[in-house]
Amino acid sequence: MTQCRVAIYPGSFDPVTSGHYDIIVRASRLFERLIVAVAPNPSKQPLFTAEERVAILQEVCASLPNVQVECFEGLLVDFAMKCGAQVIVKGLRAVSDFDYELQMALTNKRLCPQVETIFMMTSSEYVFLSSSMVKEIARLGGSVQGLVPKAVEPYLYRKLGRSVPNKETKRG
Repeated sequence: MTQCRVAIYPGSFDPVTSGHYDIIVRASRLFERLIVAVAPNPSKQPLFTAEERVAILQEVCASLPNVQVECFEGLLVDFAMKCGAQVIVKGLRAVSDFDYELQMALTNKRLCPQVETIFMMTSSEYVFLSSSMVKEIARLGGSVQGLVPKAVEPYLYRKLGRSVPNKETKRG
């Protein structure tokens, strides 16, 4: 059996949350190289451009030497093959995530049998967390402290034209 050296963790990461970062850190311990793959995802209306998301993730992941961040377009399995990745890592928060992710994993397996998908459960403190929720809290003036990596906060508030909430005003 060949040991898997390269894995891909795909997502829109708009913005990257503490839950995403939790999966990145844990997956980076399992593989020689982890590629965090930013997908433009045309079905969503992103707050950040793909280039901004890559830059933010590069800053967030700077302390993880075996993690690289790239943007891709097209089929994920094609990108995986191009990168030499044997595994796609998907984070799951709840059973509702599993239904969709299972369908995607089976489709990817059909398209490219040599690439496996593994599911990682998010840590319990992030089960409720989503990028959409983070954006809504920030839009409404709440604090996203602890919901996103610290480096993400200024990007998020600046993009929304807001100042960072006062530390004493911990809403959200």
